[in-house]
Amino acid sequence: MNPKITVWSGKRVWLIGASTGIGAALARELARRGAWLALSARSAEKLKALDLPDALLLPCDATDSAALAGARKALVSAWGGVDLVVYLAGDYVPMRADSFDLQEAERVVAVNFNGAMRLAATVLPDLQAGGGIALVASVAGYRGLPKALCYGPGKAALIHFAECLHLDLLPRGIGVWLVNPGFVATPLTAQNDFAMPALQTPEQAALAMVDGFAAGRFEIHFPKRFTRLMKWFAVLPYAWYFPLIRRLTGG
Repeated sequence: MNPKITVWSGKRVWLIGASTGIGAALARELARRGAWLALSARSAEKLKALDLPDALLLPCDATDSAALAGARKALVSAWGGVDLVVYLAGDYVPMRADSFDLQEAERVVAVNFNGAMRLAATVLPDLQAGGGIALVASVAGYRGLPKALCYGPGKAALIHFAECLHLDLLPRGIGVWLVNPGFVATPLTAQNDFAMPALQTPEQAALAMVDGFAAGRFEIHFPKRFTRLMKWFAVLPYAWYFPLIRRLTGG
């Protein structure tokens, strides 16, 4: 369904949201495999702290279209083009209806979804057959979950956006990868006050993504022992799903 990326040496890869978590782990893994890396995040200092001296550092805010355009211009000037763009920027705030904060919710959605759309608008003219764009969403976008009032909707929108992009770009040989992780140990998930089943490290997540790129799958989801269960939940009738998820989560 997608181009299969098995050789990373010399591959020009732009990672947005590369300073921490899965993004930082993926940057290190692809650097080890010989990829040319352009790394973006809001914090230039955190990008420098990755200690990847050959990487092109392009600090920018993913929610700022002008900043993204400036980073893209610098990248094209340095490399002449890009093979793969990966959107890893994300935010997470646990939220329920009894503590709904519209301003906070809009901020989270701006990072998790609007930023991805802005990136796509910025790089679509540069994408070529054999390469493409990867968007990191979450299994939280499969279906409504307790405490995911502002996180889940943005990820659900990103899943839908990736599906539409894939339909449009597949005939041109341009890949669109949808990445749906389960729980990964990052500063964001450290906020959770509940047990996170099948918790993975960022390094495990990065390897799962690399394996997914090699397989050419549209959706890269991991770990399978957890995500397959979430997929099963997603097809249940509402009359079964709501009482089941409330019982399992205490929500």
